[in-house]
Amino acid sequence: MRKIILFGVLLGIAATALFTAALFVPKSNNGGFVLKIEKGQGVSAVSSRLADNHIIHNRLAFAFAARFQGLSQRLHAGNYKIPDNISTWQLAQLLQQRPQTTKVKIIEGMRFAQMRKIMDANPDLQHDTLGWSDEKLLKAIDPNIAHKHPEGLFFPDSYEADQGSSDLQIYRSAYRTMQNRLQQAWQGREKDLPYKNPYELLIMASIVEKETGHPDDRNHVAAVFRNRLNIGMRLQTDPTVIYGMGDDYKGNIRRADLERDTPYNTYTRSGLTPTPIALPGKDALHAAAHPSDAKYLYFVAKMDNSGKSYFSHSLEEHNAAVRKYILKK
Repeated sequence: MRKIILFGVLLGIAATALFTAALFVPKSNNGGFVLKIEKGQGVSAVSSRLADNHIIHNRLAFAFAARFQGLSQRLHAGNYKIPDNISTWQLAQLLQQRPQTTKVKIIEGMRFAQMRKIMDANPDLQHDTLGWSDEKLLKAIDPNIAHKHPEGLFFPDSYEADQGSSDLQIYRSAYRTMQNRLQQAWQGREKDLPYKNPYELLIMASIVEKETGHPDDRNHVAAVFRNRLNIGMRLQTDPTVIYGMGDDYKGNIRRADLERDTPYNTYTRSGLTPTPIALPGKDALHAAAHPSDAKYLYFVAKMDNSGKSYFSHSLEEHNAAVRKYILKK
């Protein structure tokens, strides 16, 4: 009888030791694992996935740790980056926190190609769109999209997403945000603007974004281009030429570049460019929809490190400003 009791005691001690080890001894998961918890998912489903991926020693220990810590009532949906060598007890503590997130910052005036590079370089996103063509990406975001060119269609801002989530999630968010911002600008625009539709306003906003060196000048820049369109004068703006040059642009524009005709050369072609030339921000959208009342037709950078420009009503006044600020005569 004593032997049976002793065996039972030893068995209990061994079981307790094994269970304690399952709770507190760290387990390697070969460099880290991203656990995605779906909305409404409970401890049972989560423990199954952790066990299947060899993140925990056993489900019973995880269920005990989760219940002891009250985790069963506080499972937050999202992605959790599980570090290597973590114990079941520590893992239950980790899952009490909010999911880990990553941020992507897209700056006003960037091109869409730059946005894609930033997205592709983010190590915390799942790169579902890597290698996709721009057209395929647009169709995935909006199957009914009318545009094949992505430039300007994504709002520059800071976007936050769960670590391990699809990059397509941020693209969709940036696209929807731009559509909402653009519609607001279009609906609240000034009367008698020379734009046939919201997309043309978006094109103008992108040009204003690239041509504005100081925020105080933004509405005057928009007025210059509005006034030129109204009288049939070419926009003659360098950023559009640069955009049309693509990879051929090396930092300087030569006379030959201004004379070489492309769909984006506003020195050789009248009207707006066929697409936006950058990702405009909210202030550029507002300026395109609300240019100043000034009758300016020209502007030139003052070259005084302020970023401000001098605006002129006539070519004669503009040439004098060029001599003063550019030629220093």
